[in-house]
Amino acid sequence: MNLLLVTVAGFVLCRWHARLGRTVAATAIVLLVLLCMPAVANLLVQPLESQTAVLTPVARSQGQAIVVLAAGSEDHAAEYDGMDIPDYVALARLRYAARLQHQTGLPILVSGGNAPADAPQRSKAQAMARALREDFATPVRWIEGQSANTEQNASYSAPLLRADGVERILLVTDAMHMPRAVMAFEHAGLQVIAAPTMFFGLQHLTPLSLLPSAEGLRRAYYATYEWLGLLWYRLQLHDNHPS
Repeated sequence: MNLLLVTVAGFVLCRWHARLGRTVAATAIVLLVLLCMPAVANLLVQPLESQTAVLTPVARSQGQAIVVLAAGSEDHAAEYDGMDIPDYVALARLRYAARLQHQTGLPILVSGGNAPADAPQRSKAQAMARALREDFATPVRWIEGQSANTEQNASYSAPLLRADGVERILLVTDAMHMPRAVMAFEHAGLQVIAAPTMFFGLQHLTPLSLLPSAEGLRRAYYATYEWLGLLWYRLQLHDNHPS
């Protein structure tokens, strides 16, 4: 949307300065096309994902609990009798969390709020817990359903975990999201063992990766969002610590 607005601004600018307006509009269009290419999106994705690594068996054995973070949700899914269900991003995280739980036997905490004001029971965490129990035959011990963002995922989950003596967690989220999530949970005082899933940057590139696509734009958007989020968190954490 930002680039589309810049394109429109360029055309408007043409009324007063034709060459500058055309340059602004053309630059925005070229950038938008480039960001739609999976190969170009990878240039933003890979540096993020390289900050984390696939969980090893040794690291897996050191956790005391599994924490899986919410993503989106599909409200009132008709095929599930009108219940809210996790979206495909959250579902990938849940699948990996279930796999880890079956391998380790560790208890799971699901974290995510965003429930309607008139229906607090419809948090993302509740939908995630139901999917784990009913679809993945995986028990859930803690449900944190108040948080609205990653920072709150951490600050609201930490007391629940500490109440049961948990200090070291396996944290499950997308590889792109992991650097920011680790920062938030460590700031909340927990010891974090990253358990990332969905490594988009490791997928093989083909000639089709140079063609613009909605998926390429989605990855570029996701990576840009995470880069901006990392910058914001670092500024916040720096401001919250004495020099």
